[in-house]
Amino acid sequence: MRVVELKIEDIAFGGKGVGREQGKAIFVPYTIEGELVSAGIVREKKQFAEAELVEVKESSPHRVTPECPYFAQCGGCAYQHIGYEHQLAIKWRQVRNVLQRIGKLKDIPLRPIIPSPKQYGYRNRITVHAQDGVIGFFRRDSHHLIDIERCPISCDEVNRELRDLRGRNPRDGHYTLRTSSSRRVFSQTNDEVADALRRLIADLVPPDQDLLVDAYCGAGFFAKALLNKFERVVGIDWDKFAITDAKEDATEKEIYITGQVEEELRRVGAVHLGRGPVDEIHLGRLRSIAPTTIIVDPPAIGLSAKVRDAILDLLPTTLIYVSCNPATLARDLKELHEKFTIDSITPLDMFPQTAEIEIAAHLQAMPSAS
Repeated sequence: MRVVELKIEDIAFGGKGVGREQGKAIFVPYTIEGELVSAGIVREKKQFAEAELVEVKESSPHRVTPECPYFAQCGGCAYQHIGYEHQLAIKWRQVRNVLQRIGKLKDIPLRPIIPSPKQYGYRNRITVHAQDGVIGFFRRDSHHLIDIERCPISCDEVNRELRDLRGRNPRDGHYTLRTSSSRRVFSQTNDEVADALRRLIADLVPPDQDLLVDAYCGAGFFAKALLNKFERVVGIDWDKFAITDAKEDATEKEIYITGQVEEELRRVGAVHLGRGPVDEIHLGRLRSIAPTTIIVDPPAIGLSAKVRDAILDLLPTTLIYVSCNPATLARDLKELHEKFTIDSITPLDMFPQTAEIEIAAHLQAMPSAS
């Protein structure tokens, strides 16, 4: 293994420090910008190289002692060696840089990042793997399983579930452990930051509106919090279990549809733009109401081209885009920017100690685009 000495210049999205040798970028995990380190090259490509940290020769003032004994082995956390305030600064900077580089956005209205009240003990669910008596998480960048007795970023109830699972000698497979209050469909993992996200969205959406379309709605996380602002709410999700959950306590205002977002948005468009066949459910419930707000909360791959086109066709007054991937958000904003202005972009630290970032973008339709 070739060992090189590097000055870490920045932290890339994903959590690895970036140094350079003769202009080539070398990515080194568990480092902080400004540090002088020695690193062993483990994978070399034409444009870049991957390395493992050998020694920190000059440490950053932001370096702290990780709380987890498995840190730097387990692949779950990337930032436990960094003080929390500096973690927030890194994530904010990463969002800005990705929006500029991929989205080609200028004068970005980027708000301060919303921190997590809890830096540890915040996760309300985890998925662990069991194999040959070993129960835990995979090692970073491998399929080697690490035995985990306790996960410090998970709450006490989840860790009790983990302890109980270990006592049952489970079969090989994966097991999702969650708090009793956590829904058994997709939901946000950090309760306190999820509440902050919901409050943020509620503040961004004006009152006395006609129709909300909540795409990728899950069990109605946003839709149900915004009922008092709309005459009608339509939630769309491919997960039939989430939709069943959403329907359990639905009011007359609410309709929840199991289906693909691009197809259901097309049907909503058929009602309001006079395009193609329209089924009675959509026609009867939406005949006289134009969508004034659309919320999208897609998976990490972002919006498909068809979903982007449907949004540009429907052109809601307000568009809220919640993202867990700055790169795909930037790509999509670049396309949506032709008919929308970006009012604000707010990062939220849903996953302290990890490289993950949640972002809420608030867009308004340009008057000239309608």
